[in-house]
Amino acid sequence: MLMTKERRPAIRTLRGWAIGVLQEAGAIHECEEHGWAKDRADPHARERAVDLAGLEPPTGVSPADAVAEVWHVLDSIGDRCPECVDDDC
Repeated sequence: MLMTKERRPAIRTLRGWAIGVLQEAGAIHECEEHGWAKDRADPHARERAVDLAGLEPPTGVSPADAVAEVWHVLDSIGDRCPECVDDDC
């Protein structure tokens, strides 16, 4: 039986790729009600995302630039959904 590695879906922007890496590593998740990305504040998940970005950057992007974009996206995401009034999100 031929085994193939599952490919990630094609991305349109480096930011979109970084968001996908952060979600895959468990560093961010979506507000179930509004869809905003939220930081999970998990240092191990952040480390996994940075490691993954450096090891498997998108085609044409250097590992350093991929890691920098992951940090840039992570720094732009808060731990609360801006639309949620209470802390239930």
